[in-house]
Amino acid sequence: MVLIELFWSFLKIGFTSFGGLSMIPLITSEMLSHGWMTASEVSDIVAIAEMTPGPLGLNCSTFAGIRTAGPLGAVVACLGVLTPTLTLCAVAAVFFNRFKNSRRMVQILTGVRPSCIGMVAGVIVSLSMTNYVQNGAVSLTSIAIGLVDLALLLKWKVSIPKVICLSAVLGLICFGVFQLP
Repeated sequence: MVLIELFWSFLKIGFTSFGGLSMIPLITSEMLSHGWMTASEVSDIVAIAEMTPGPLGLNCSTFAGIRTAGPLGAVVACLGVLTPTLTLCAVAAVFFNRFKNSRRMVQILTGVRPSCIGMVAGVIVSLSMTNYVQNGAVSLTSIAIGLVDLALLLKWKVSIPKVICLSAVLGLICFGVFQLP
């Protein structure tokens, strides 16, 4: 019975919140109203969920489910909070599949694709101005680090986490210790 209540509670949370911090009051309310946790325990779970990688709602549901009903409770709570998203994506996929060859859908996607490319280009320009221009001047050191990263990723197929760590070390050496221009 606890598993059904846990699923229902997180299903309601998934349908009525928009993710992130908006879930915290709902999670608190559900945990306290069922007597599954105290306010202090909910606060601890939110703090742990904030520190771990991944979406806050999914992390909270996992920790709350484990605390309430063990590993099976974690699975049930996660399924509850994910069901709304999975349902909406499945419905969208069905409609997309049904209308993908329609003339209107082709026209819509023809208009959407260039706007997506434009948004990605805008983000690239914005990030480039933030990362490669410092104090009004182009930073050749930053450009060199970016080019090294690009070569490592494309030519030598180095994993992204390794490239990020190398970039952090190069950033510390070039800008933190030696203060190169």
